[in-house]
Amino acid sequence: MTTTDIHRTIDAVWRIEAPRLIAGLARIMRDVGMAEEFAQDALVAALEQWPSSGVPHNPGAWLMTTAKHRAIDQLRRHALHQRKAYALTQEIEAQLEASIVDPDAMLDDPIGDDLLSLVFTACHPVLSTEARVALTLRLLGGLTTTEIARAYLVPESTVAQRIVRAKRTLSEAKVPFEVPRGDELGVRLASVLEVVYLIFNEGYAATSGDDWMRPALCEEALRLGRVLVGLAPAEPEVHGLLALMEIQASRTAARTGPHGEPILLSEQQRGRWDQLLIRRGLDALARAEGLGGAEGPYALQAAIAACHARARSVDETDWSRIAALYDTLAQRLPSPVVALNRAVAHAMAFGPATGLAMADELRDEPLLRHYHLLPSVRGDLLGKLGRHAEAREEFERAASLTRNTRERNLLLQRAASSARVASAS
Repeated sequence: MTTTDIHRTIDAVWRIEAPRLIAGLARIMRDVGMAEEFAQDALVAALEQWPSSGVPHNPGAWLMTTAKHRAIDQLRRHALHQRKAYALTQEIEAQLEASIVDPDAMLDDPIGDDLLSLVFTACHPVLSTEARVALTLRLLGGLTTTEIARAYLVPESTVAQRIVRAKRTLSEAKVPFEVPRGDELGVRLASVLEVVYLIFNEGYAATSGDDWMRPALCEEALRLGRVLVGLAPAEPEVHGLLALMEIQASRTAARTGPHGEPILLSEQQRGRWDQLLIRRGLDALARAEGLGGAEGPYALQAAIAACHARARSVDETDWSRIAALYDTLAQRLPSPVVALNRAVAHAMAFGPATGLAMADELRDEPLLRHYHLLPSVRGDLLGKLGRHAEAREEFERAASLTRNTRERNLLLQRAASSARVASAS
């Protein structure tokens, strides 16, 4: 095995083992920032040693053992300068030494609780949404600062600052490294699911940049969703979110053309939809419903996606059911964006005039004032009603509001098409 091959192996091992490694260390160290530092030290040691010594037969256990030894060494050095913290240092050191066992035996360690605690810590509401996303991708996704910055089209220094501030905030707020209990569990779980879905959505429909999709982010969100299902199998909304992401991700290959241009749902070749992902999504939806979560926000959205997945064409889609599901979703999760999607569903089920009237009611909604999809939806419905000149104006307005180059081009094309029809009529 060449050095290049070993480095690729280390990268793959790190992506898999980093969350468990950091979670195990954080439980003992009681500090996520320190846990990540020691995990990174172990990674550096692997990069230095494995090219000459070879990849160990249990690389994850090797990394954990190395990280714990590094932690012990630093704690001992720290104790020499901080005698007043000697008792706490000894306690943590004892836990570290006690946890260093035969590497093969470490495979049987119960890591589920540690990993779940890390999920809840990284997604703690004390952090800003941007910080939660960055920290989750760093700690649970194993992504580098450079990769996160590239995915979100922000400077690397911005991502680095967010991560540093997030770890500092968690430490200063003394956020416990634990799975919350009682009523707090539901609140915190909602934050976790929100972060995972934000990551997925940014991959599914990029808010800015030159690419319509960023599949790597969708894949990362799916991986995190599958991890969550394994860690919290009794929570229906966890299954609901995974169902939604699996079904949405099934359309990936059909959502862009040969040059990366967006393809709308109505024009997609459904034969290119991934049937395996659809089946997995439908199975996850059934589990959510079986756990009594049929009306959870994510399960409802998954049920809407399932209606599309089961239909062989747009015309064969059960739009009445989709409209009813959106009615329920609007009650469970009232928001201007849900209301706009509900208008689209009602337009498909009951006619464009009905949908346009519902969309028009949202024109003064402050949260949608600069949201490009509102004029985009109005443009589509106006076109279906034969009001093509007005449709052109709406598509042009939508194009001026989006920050995604591919989407802007599509909207301008629709504006031009509306203008041609208007001039010909």
